[in-house]
Amino acid sequence: MKKEKTIFALFVIPIFLFSASLKHWKLDRGKNNNSVLFPQQITSLIKVQSLQSKGNNSGLGQVSPKTKPDFPEQVRESSRKAYRFKDAGIATSRGNRDFRFERARRPDRPVIRRPIKHMNRGRPYRHEGPPYRPDEVLVKFKPTLSDQTIKATIAAYQCKRLKRIPRINVYKIQIQTSTTLEETLFALRRNPDVEYAEPNYITYMTETPNDSLFDYQYALYNNGQDIGPPGSPQGEERADIKTTSTWEETKGEEEIIIAILDSGVDMNHPDLIDKIYSSGYDFVNDDSDATDDESHGTHVAGIAAAETHNDEGIAGVAWNCKILPVKILDDLGSGSYGEMSDAIIWAADSGADVINLSVGGGFPSTTLENALKYAYDMNVVIVASAGNDGGAVLYPAAYDDYCLAVAATDYNDERVDFSNSGGLWASNSGPEIDVAAPGARIISTVPTWFWGPDSFPYAWGDGTSQATPHVAGLAALIKSVKPNLSAAQIMDVIRYSADDVNFVNNLGIDNYIGYGRINTAKALVPTVIKSSR
Repeated sequence: MKKEKTIFALFVIPIFLFSASLKHWKLDRGKNNNSVLFPQQITSLIKVQSLQSKGNNSGLGQVSPKTKPDFPEQVRESSRKAYRFKDAGIATSRGNRDFRFERARRPDRPVIRRPIKHMNRGRPYRHEGPPYRPDEVLVKFKPTLSDQTIKATIAAYQCKRLKRIPRINVYKIQIQTSTTLEETLFALRRNPDVEYAEPNYITYMTETPNDSLFDYQYALYNNGQDIGPPGSPQGEERADIKTTSTWEETKGEEEIIIAILDSGVDMNHPDLIDKIYSSGYDFVNDDSDATDDESHGTHVAGIAAAETHNDEGIAGVAWNCKILPVKILDDLGSGSYGEMSDAIIWAADSGADVINLSVGGGFPSTTLENALKYAYDMNVVIVASAGNDGGAVLYPAAYDDYCLAVAATDYNDERVDFSNSGGLWASNSGPEIDVAAPGARIISTVPTWFWGPDSFPYAWGDGTSQATPHVAGLAALIKSVKPNLSAAQIMDVIRYSADDVNFVNNLGIDNYIGYGRINTAKALVPTVIKSSR
């Protein structure tokens, strides 16, 4: 810190980086649906329910993502009762209940009586296949060219114009089948009327509340409890993002909007239905219904801003802030830089204060960078996941001038690597990393159709995709109490208030967790941050 920076920060909520990796567990139940589950009843799922895209009407047992299963009201009510905490109702001098003392008076934790599984067998999602769409390129022409000339130029290459990305005037075009992508790029780049041409790269999903599953949300409050079903490991006390203290300062404001650019959001989920700002936009199918037909986006949205203190499910970091669903990933969890860039601009123009990008790709892109700059210049805080393969930081997180790059820690405040994840995944590292947040064994929402009828729509997931929405929620809380702060200032508050939890091995800013694991409480406490001379 070469310049003196005065920053007013305030207590904030937990935020966790993660690219959605989710293990599939099956909790075998007996004839009695309320029977207690024990570790020996948990078996691995060999086969995961297939997810059908919005446009596919074939296949047995298909569940339409546009349709909410019609569960009887008595089933919903029995579910609420089964997971409900008794409210201690302790009052503080400020008129709010002191939930920390309320927690201490609960001698027993609730027992999970219905299946809560890991998605994707505990492995973060990874893209397999070519790194770009083989028949598409992104082209920006010189600003001096008219629309008619641009159309004629595209036609001269025997290409088809698919879409123009507004604000940055980039064209997504489809190349002819008789030429390769490399040949088309070579020809376009030699054209003096073209500023740049590049492949369309693939991106992929990398107050103590009374919510019934809050005790399993170690990321928000860790008292050394078991972090999952019986037999799960225990967390280290206070290896969390300090949200319970933060919520005494603010629970967020309804006018603050968190855009979730992902696979969509289940807008009928009981923990999300009242948090949706609008139906958003689907850039995969080009319509105004960003319903989730995969699951990743719903899981991410729940972490950032699930309905909280409603006797049901989980707690979101930003209690009162709204969710703007934006679909950029298909039902297989992949998308393109073109769709992501278009969506970033659309979200900024639609009033988003924070953009969560729990996605990433392995290649830089001028189109993507320009879209990020557009949103950043509009004072939108952009938070992106670093990746889960232990390699370099993915894009867009690697664009450090415009994004907060988020790494993942676990329930012991350690950076997730292959040694402590069973060899399954490791949080990516590099000088672009800004902060970290919990991303191992994070419980959150999944679409109500995901596990089938009469299922419990929650699951555990792992990855920097899960760490990232913890940070997005924190950004929304800061914006709620200090609406006049710029995006750059909010990003600095989040960086400088983080806890350097790996100081023993890497004192100070490092390539693994950046400034440290986020601390929402410190971020919301007024402080003066000065550089040491």
